[in-house]
Amino acid sequence: MEYITLNNGVKMPQEGYGVFQIPSEECEKCVSDALSVGYRLFDTASAYGNEEGVGATIKKSGIPREKLFITTKLWVQDASYEGAKKAAVDSMKRLGLDYLDLYLIHQPFGDYYGAWRAMEEMYREGSIRAIGVCNFDEARLVDLCANHEIQPAVNQVEIHPFYQQASAIQTMKRYRVQPEAWGPLSEGQRNIFRHRLLSKIAARYQKSTAQIILRWNIQRGVVVIPKTARKERMEENLNIWDFALDRKDMDAIATLDIGHSEIINHYSSSTARALNAMKIHA
Repeated sequence: MEYITLNNGVKMPQEGYGVFQIPSEECEKCVSDALSVGYRLFDTASAYGNEEGVGATIKKSGIPREKLFITTKLWVQDASYEGAKKAAVDSMKRLGLDYLDLYLIHQPFGDYYGAWRAMEEMYREGSIRAIGVCNFDEARLVDLCANHEIQPAVNQVEIHPFYQQASAIQTMKRYRVQPEAWGPLSEGQRNIFRHRLLSKIAARYQKSTAQIILRWNIQRGVVVIPKTARKERMEENLNIWDFALDRKDMDAIATLDIGHSEIINHYSSSTARALNAMKIHA
């Protein structure tokens, strides 16, 4: 495992385990398996409804807290100054933690300016080691950076071979914001695991297509958080540190970019309406 250093000096594993869409009743087993094969970065969110499962499992593991990197996220309905203060404390209670390694604004909607001010205060107080955002396009990210003292440490966005986000990554690097990929395996879309080009590259390296995809993002300086409920796949996804793609293969994968998401469009009015209407708690 390799680590990257965030803009505030905090070290973050470059690969982690995401628990999106893992039901709470299955989460403990999945996180336990992930811990056993070597994952130390875990990515959850209040909107996922499984923070308790993550927290219970890491507590049972006996692994020292300082060896783990725990990320959770602020949902839209809590995106305000007071809302963020309460939501962060509530997430820590559900996780059974007295501090978070990374706290992210989950969506670029609601009063995220007010939320950011609250997160800056919590960061200064030490209850959060790093703060960042998710799903912020280049304009919103630059605007947030330009109008606040503390820059986001991370922007977690959709990044995979079919949606490569080259321009967004360059903007993040300009502002020293670490890109992190959700859905790094494209959620299996476009038959990605049997894609002809990716499979051909995988055969040359004697690796799986998933390993090639994850390694491609790693070599672009992106943090990845693949999700799977199968232990053997967890092991496979983590086994990407003993090889490197050559320039020719990196350039070949670059040709797969379609330039937009087929999972969710954060630029659409329907997405804004849906996410603002989504209530995750009473």
